[in-house]
Amino acid sequence: MHNELKSQVLKLLASGLRLDGRKATEYRKPIKVEYGFTKTAEGSAKVTIGDTEVIAGVKLEIMTPYPDTPDQGSIMVGAELLPLSSPEFELGPPGNQAIELARVVDRGIRESKAIDFKALCIEPGVKAWMVVIDLCTINDAGNLFDVCALAALAALKNAKFPKYEDGKIDYRTKTSEELPLQEEPISVTVLKIGNHFIVDPDNEEELVAEARLTVAIMSDGSLCALQKGGEFAIKLEDVNQMIGIASDGSKALREAL
Repeated sequence: MHNELKSQVLKLLASGLRLDGRKATEYRKPIKVEYGFTKTAEGSAKVTIGDTEVIAGVKLEIMTPYPDTPDQGSIMVGAELLPLSSPEFELGPPGNQAIELARVVDRGIRESKAIDFKALCIEPGVKAWMVVIDLCTINDAGNLFDVCALAALAALKNAKFPKYEDGKIDYRTKTSEELPLQEEPISVTVLKIGNHFIVDPDNEEELVAEARLTVAIMSDGSLCALQKGGEFAIKLEDVNQMIGIASDGSKALREAL
């Protein structure tokens, strides 16, 4: 079955099309960002690309700064692959897929310096804000990497600090103070199937892909993170081509913000 599917995908790509009729570098529609999806989080967003849907929520907690960065706060990203979103997902602790998904999203935000971590410091060496990002899949129809990264960024943009007074957080009262965001990294994942490269894969295309590269791109077009996945190696010339495709693909996602 796998070989038959891959043969069909390759045949269509050779003619310039994909299983659903799209071109190789075309995203599914709609690309939709909904801010403030839940009122219980400090910030939240729901992102839809095609039939893939993800909710991201932001909670703000007080942490003790790490010894090597005593004047900075930090972030923590977790991903929950809900069984209701795919027959492939099961209840239980995070598996390898969820862990990798969270790490890729974390890396794009962290390496881009999207958040001014020093501005999160309350008292050097004693107290700082920890930004906790939770990702929940609602429907997995492919390309969770890009959808989750976009949802996390949208939730950060939507976040407001809770009231903090006399060393206590009042989560029921939000202030008007936004997170100190200084960059908006967009992640685009490019898959290699045979000699072809595609963006925004569906589930079937992900099954037959040989390699993937997730590229995090800054607002000025520079790169801040790369994450390679898949069982097969990719050549340097392939990497360069995939980065170019990702840079072009990031424009549609940035517009949705």
